[in-house]
Amino acid sequence: MGNVLWVLLIGLIAGWLAGLVMKGRGFGLVGDTIVGVVGAIVGSWLFHTLGLAVYGTIGALVTALIGAVVFLGLVSLVKHA
Repeated sequence: MGNVLWVLLIGLIAGWLAGLVMKGRGFGLVGDTIVGVVGAIVGSWLFHTLGLAVYGTIGALVTALIGAVVFLGLVSLVKHA
């Protein structure tokens, strides 16, 4: 149960930060958490593909943030298409 809460907390923070980075593209508490968790998955895949490794809480947050920004960028492209 502790791991799930930790992933949700990292996801919430990463989603909120990604919303700020992408200039107001946040989706509220639940939406930002989902964006952050999906972003963590996207970021993990992206970092693995590039051969990068991250460690610790800060590494997980940076990975989730980068993935969330990429994910929000893709959502924005699909929305405008």
